[in-house]
Amino acid sequence: MSTASPLPDLTTMDSKALMRLESEIAEQFMGGVPWGSVTWALTNLAVWLALWPLTFMHILPLWAAFPIATACVALSYLPSHEAQHDIIARPGTPLRWLNQLIGHVSTIPLLLPYSVAKLTHMEHHKHTNHPELDPDIHTKAENSLQFLINSIASRQPNGRSNRSYSEALARLGTPDAMRAQLEALAIQLAYLAILFTAAWTGHAIEAALLWWLPKHLAQTYIGYYLSWAPHHPAKETGRYRDTRGFKSLVGNIGSMGMQFHIIHHLHPRIPLMRTPKAYWAMRPILEARKCDLSGL
Repeated sequence: MSTASPLPDLTTMDSKALMRLESEIAEQFMGGVPWGSVTWALTNLAVWLALWPLTFMHILPLWAAFPIATACVALSYLPSHEAQHDIIARPGTPLRWLNQLIGHVSTIPLLLPYSVAKLTHMEHHKHTNHPELDPDIHTKAENSLQFLINSIASRQPNGRSNRSYSEALARLGTPDAMRAQLEALAIQLAYLAILFTAAWTGHAIEAALLWWLPKHLAQTYIGYYLSWAPHHPAKETGRYRDTRGFKSLVGNIGSMGMQFHIIHHLHPRIPLMRTPKAYWAMRPILEARKCDLSGL
């Protein structure tokens, strides 16, 4: 990966020339294994799994394990997101197994099968902000408070969140989509069995505070920063209008890198940890394209 070069005079360039320049800059930030995301995925999962014996054996108090568990579940999605875009390793390459491993194991705490995540996320990229075809359109809201209310409502029985993913898979109608639905069902049944067993053996509170409640808090946090904030107000479609750059009160780390999510939608194969530098290298082009950068 090389350092971006100074840009030429953009006012003299037409749309095709801007696109070529944009692609040239993007390519400078692609390639190589994002070992930071690989380490993130495996470490995060190991910490979350370790919380169970530590609390059951009273080595770690539950009040301390709960926030750690919540953080782990919230952090579990993004490494899988890298795998969904084949960023860790492309099909047919020697480390393809690692890409798939991270995709599958990273989201175990979130109860999101890799097959479901990948298929629905690709649909999100194809149909961003479409009122019927974007599986993530259920996060659309006029403001943060309305998002919170909608987020809680969407996870009730037959809520919009569950329906949107199942409907997207049903629309695809492929063998992979049908298999993904079965995997989702199997994982949910296994989850319920684990919660029931924990309660039956006298560990209901531990199960609730290590998994059930952290999962719901994490889903809200992920939905806010990975979907609502970068796409708000989610009224426009098109390559340069369906995603925005935004300034978060908790910074780029607190928003899990989503201040620069516009770069991901424009060039999905740029690893998450490189999107800030890619954004600043590409910003003049984004301004020329009239992108919504909202003060970044």
